[in-house]
Amino acid sequence: MDKNRVVITGMGAVTPVGIGLEPTWQALLAGRSGIRRITRFDPTDCPTQIGGEVLDFDPVKYMDFKDAKRTARFTQFAIAATKEALQAAQLDLSKVDLTRTGISLGTAIGGADLIEEQTIVFQQHGLRRINPVLVPILLPSAGACQLAILFGIKGPTHAPVAACATGTVAIGDALRDLQYGDADVMIAGGAESAMSALDIGAFSRIGALSTRNDAPEAALRPFDARRDGTVISEGAAVVIMETLQHARSRGAPVLAEVLGYALTEDAYHLAAPEPSGEGAARAMARALAEAGIATTALDLIVPHGTGTPLNDVVETRACRLVFGEHAHRIAISAVKSMLGHMFGAAGSISVAAGVLAIRDGVVPPTINLEYPDPECDLDYVPNHARTMRVDTAMANAFGFGGQNATVVVRRYDPD
Repeated sequence: MDKNRVVITGMGAVTPVGIGLEPTWQALLAGRSGIRRITRFDPTDCPTQIGGEVLDFDPVKYMDFKDAKRTARFTQFAIAATKEALQAAQLDLSKVDLTRTGISLGTAIGGADLIEEQTIVFQQHGLRRINPVLVPILLPSAGACQLAILFGIKGPTHAPVAACATGTVAIGDALRDLQYGDADVMIAGGAESAMSALDIGAFSRIGALSTRNDAPEAALRPFDARRDGTVISEGAAVVIMETLQHARSRGAPVLAEVLGYALTEDAYHLAAPEPSGEGAARAMARALAEAGIATTALDLIVPHGTGTPLNDVVETRACRLVFGEHAHRIAISAVKSMLGHMFGAAGSISVAAGVLAIRDGVVPPTINLEYPDPECDLDYVPNHARTMRVDTAMANAFGFGGQNATVVVRRYDPD
């Protein structure tokens, strides 16, 4: 069957460098880091004492006080980002068929911070002091379902969980719903708030986090020879996706077209990527094939780029497997160097960055890239934004357990 063309008509974000998509984008272009010493709890006893917190976020600006008390922080971020995205898309939900409007919004960890908080409450004060709405608000599906309730959306609703690939998988799932006619409009993306002491401590225990506590802004160093781990952060990124026919019917602004998506599995290890990069390469190659884009025609990759010693080398190998010599001519912009690792929202903010690069003709830098790693020898746009025309962009996200997700977007051509 012929597949529907799918476009992005609006986007929204809440990140450690800005509440809102445009403040986030301007911070990224300026190379400004959102990594700082953690304030959510006292991190003194933890090897890693830094993170990407969203500061000055007031959920009551996006929902009433009662609802704010009954929603997890990751859901609050999702609501804020979705409201911004709907406004940018000029989408009045009262004028669309809500049974053909859906949601694909995931989280990697969800309300784990609430589990820690309420465990302490239970141990100190007993069963009757546990939050009576704890279960429904901490579930990974809570964000998607809360959005559905808030806006009266009754179409397909997904809450994918794919570790660090979650936000990309959410956009890919929404693409399929739209391509095959299950929906006309999809709200898609990811949200995360994994900033509790247990979250930071657990990731420290497996050696995944940077311990460069004395220089937080320089801690996350994708593709740099002196990288020593990633940095956990929080936030949300949401895109409004529509069939081209639906977008045209209402005169919607079109930011980019979503052309390809692929999800593969390494089947190798619960935490480490397969060393050759073959699984990641398959995801990139399949997404390009679906998009109908030649490997020599890709302009930009927004990589997974976590700043961990193994991941960055493996992603570089995967790029070489797919693109050959052309890999050296593709701009690779690791926005995690400034945002930190937003886990379930990492993939969706990467897609948004690719779309904005197409819109504005400028690519954010990979900051803190000071000491080239001989094994990471591609063009990572070091330290300064680059003005360049971008027609096609790829966003990668690779999750624990070996889940590799790739989305390809292109400048919109009405023909």
